[in-house]
Amino acid sequence: MELGETEKALEELAKASDSEGIYKFAGNLLVKVEKDAVVKELTEKKELGSTRKMVLAKQESRFRENLKELQSKIDDAVRSKPTQQSQPPGDA
Repeated sequence: MELGETEKALEELAKASDSEGIYKFAGNLLVKVEKDAVVKELTEKKELGSTRKMVLAKQESRFRENLKELQSKIDDAVRSKPTQQSQPPGDA
Protein backbone atom coordinates (compact mmCIF):
# COMPACT_ATOMS: atom_id res chain seq x y z
CA MET A 1 0.00 0.00 0.00
CA GLU A 2 2.75 2.42 0.95
CA LEU A 3 4.66 1.41 -2.16
CA GLY A 4 1.69 2.26 -4.35
CA GLU A 5 1.27 5.65 -2.68
CA THR A 6 4.94 6.39 -3.21
CA GLU A 7 4.70 5.48 -6.90
CA LYS A 8 1.62 7.69 -7.29
CA ALA A 9 3.43 10.60 -5.62
CA LEU A 10 6.39 10.16 -7.97
CA GLU A 11 4.02 10.17 -10.96
CA GLU A 12 2.43 13.41 -9.79
CA LEU A 13 5.84 14.98 -9.20
CA ALA A 14 6.87 14.05 -12.73
CA LYS A 15 3.87 16.04 -14.02
CA ALA A 16 4.74 19.08 -11.89
CA SER A 17 6.99 21.77 -13.30
CA ASP A 18 10.17 22.72 -11.48
CA SER A 19 8.75 26.16 -10.71
CA GLU A 20 5.70 24.80 -8.86
CA GLY A 21 5.82 24.81 -5.09
CA ILE A 22 6.15 21.36 -3.57
CA TYR A 23 5.13 20.82 0.04
CA LYS A 24 5.44 17.85 2.36
CA PHE A 25 4.30 17.06 5.86
CA ALA A 26 6.77 17.54 8.68
CA GLY A 27 4.80 16.45 11.71
CA ASN A 28 1.74 18.72 11.84
CA LEU A 29 3.21 21.25 9.41
CA LEU A 30 3.47 21.58 5.67
CA VAL A 31 6.96 22.61 4.62
CA LYS A 32 8.02 23.84 1.20
CA VAL A 33 10.76 21.63 -0.25
CA GLU A 34 12.84 21.33 -3.38
CA LYS A 35 11.31 19.07 -6.02
CA ASP A 36 14.60 17.23 -6.60
CA ALA A 37 14.96 16.49 -2.89
CA VAL A 38 11.44 15.05 -2.69
CA VAL A 39 11.94 12.98 -5.84
CA LYS A 40 15.19 11.59 -4.44
CA GLU A 41 13.57 10.81 -1.07
CA LEU A 42 10.55 9.10 -2.66
CA THR A 43 12.73 7.13 -5.06
CA GLU A 44 14.79 5.81 -2.15
CA LYS A 45 11.58 5.02 -0.25
CA LYS A 46 10.26 3.16 -3.30
CA GLU A 47 13.46 1.13 -3.64
CA LEU A 48 13.40 0.28 0.06
CA GLY A 49 9.76 -0.78 -0.19
CA SER A 50 10.50 -2.97 -3.21
CA THR A 51 13.40 -4.59 -1.38
CA ARG A 52 11.24 -5.26 1.68
CA LYS A 53 8.53 -6.72 -0.52
CA MET A 54 11.04 -9.05 -2.18
CA VAL A 55 12.52 -10.15 1.17
CA LEU A 56 9.08 -10.84 2.60
CA ALA A 57 8.11 -12.84 -0.48
CA LYS A 58 11.24 -14.99 -0.08
CA GLN A 59 10.55 -15.48 3.63
CA GLU A 60 6.97 -16.48 2.86
CA SER A 61 8.16 -18.95 0.25
CA ARG A 62 10.63 -20.56 2.68
CA PHE A 63 7.96 -20.66 5.37
CA ARG A 64 5.54 -22.41 3.03
CA GLU A 65 8.22 -24.94 2.04
CA ASN A 66 9.00 -25.66 5.69
CA LEU A 67 5.31 -25.97 6.45
CA LYS A 68 4.83 -28.50 3.62
CA GLU A 69 7.84 -30.47 4.84
CA LEU A 70 6.55 -30.56 8.41
CA GLN A 71 3.06 -31.52 7.22
CA SER A 72 4.57 -34.36 5.20
CA LYS A 73 6.54 -35.59 8.23
CA ILE A 74 3.43 -35.46 10.38
CA ASP A 75 1.40 -37.34 7.77
CA ASP A 76 4.13 -40.01 7.49
CA ALA A 77 4.28 -40.37 11.28
CA VAL A 78 0.51 -40.76 11.52
CA ARG A 79 0.42 -43.32 8.70
CA SER A 80 3.30 -45.38 10.06
CA LYS A 81 1.89 -45.50 13.60
CA PRO A 82 0.30 -48.92 14.10
CA THR A 83 -3.40 -48.71 14.63
CA GLN A 84 -4.27 -50.05 18.03
CA GLN A 85 -7.55 -51.82 18.57
CA SER A 86 -8.69 -50.52 21.90
CA GLN A 87 -11.06 -52.58 23.97
CA PRO A 88 -13.66 -50.93 26.11
CA PRO A 89 -12.68 -50.84 29.79
CA GLY A 90 -13.79 -53.88 31.78
CA ASP A 91 -13.89 -56.30 28.81
CA ALA A 92 -10.37 -57.63 29.40
